[in-house]
This record gives sequence, C-alpha cells and structure tokens, in this order.
Amino acid sequence: MVVLTSAASLVTARAAEDQQNLDDRVKRFLDARQDQWRDLNVPVVDGQTLHDIIVKNKYTRALEIGTSTGHSGIWIAWALSKTGGKLITLEIDEGRHRQALANFEAAGLSKFIDARLGDAHAIVPALAGPFDFVFSDADKDWYKNYFDAVLPKLQIGGCYATHNVRSGWRASGSGDYLRYLQSLPNVETTLDNRGAGMAISYKRS
Repeated sequence: MVVLTSAASLVTARAAEDQQNLDDRVKRFLDARQDQWRDLNVPVVDGQTLHDIIVKNKYTRALEIGTSTGHSGIWIAWALSKTGGKLITLEIDEGRHRQALANFEAAGLSKFIDARLGDAHAIVPALAGPFDFVFSDADKDWYKNYFDAVLPKLQIGGCYATHNVRSGWRASGSGDYLRYLQSLPNVETTLDNRGAGMAISYKRS
C-alpha cells in the first residue's frame, strides 16, 4: 500500500511539474508577443476571460469559430491543458491558419488543438458535438446562424461566448443578435465590455 501511494504521488508530482513547465512556456510566448497581435485577434483581457471561464467551470470540449492567427486559441487551449480538454478551431483563410499552427506549436499547445481549415458555414452545422464551451469570432452577419447550429450541441451549463458584441450592436443582415440572445428562455446572457465586447451566454436548460 505504501508503494502504491508513493507511486501515485510521484505521478501527481510529475503531472504538476509538466503543467508548470507548460504554463511557463505559454507565459513566455504571450509576453514576447503581447503587442504583436493584429489580424482580427482578441485583446489580452478577452483572452484571459476565455481562459478563466474554462478553468472555473472545468470545461473540456471546446469549439472556436474563427481562429485568425491563434491568440484566442492559445488562451483557450492553455485553459484546456489544465482541465484535460481539447479545442476544435476553425479558420477559412489559409495564411492565417498556417500562422496559427506555427503559433500553437511555439506555445507548446499543439496537442490540445485540432485546427481545421475550411468554411465554418459548412463545418459548424456538421460537427457532432457535444461541446461545453464555444467561442464565436468569425463573420458577424452569421453570428445567429452559428449560435443556432451549435446550441443543441451545447451541454446544459455550457458557455457560448461571442466576440465584438456591445449594447446596441447589430449584426448586419441578421437583426439584433444581442437582443435575440437575451430573449431566449433557456439561455442567460451578460455583456463583458472590458475588452472588445463579449456576449457571454450560459445554457440553463
């Protein structure tokens, strides 16, 4: 029994050491590039928010619609490295996709990410799910379509975060997206305006 306990403790210690080494690597990567994220990436405060939501709720099955060059994906995958999860992230632009892959590798997070190149309009409805965390940051006039496609696959208690949403903001061609979210009886939506604006929605039933 003592031997088994010691072996278990050793495994736990090694896992903690591996996580600390990964944390240090991700922090170095983000610190070195903190002023270099352009090309439709999220600000740091929004990345930190996504990370914290995942860790707090112990989410493990994440979807990102709109990778860009990977800033938000790094924050999401970093959180998933702590919960034992994995991210599927979608990007339609080949150049951004390639740069994101390089960034994920440099940050040490590739094994937590399934990065797919293609049109989210077709890919999202075909995904099987289930998901417990979704981050939508692609074409704004398709926000409602993405949400409607994913909501049945989002677990109860799961979170759907939508970027670039503020009070009074309207998605071209799809009506008032925020008002739509807030009208749903089984979804609780709040706004986080500390960064570029995010609607944070939790599925309650």
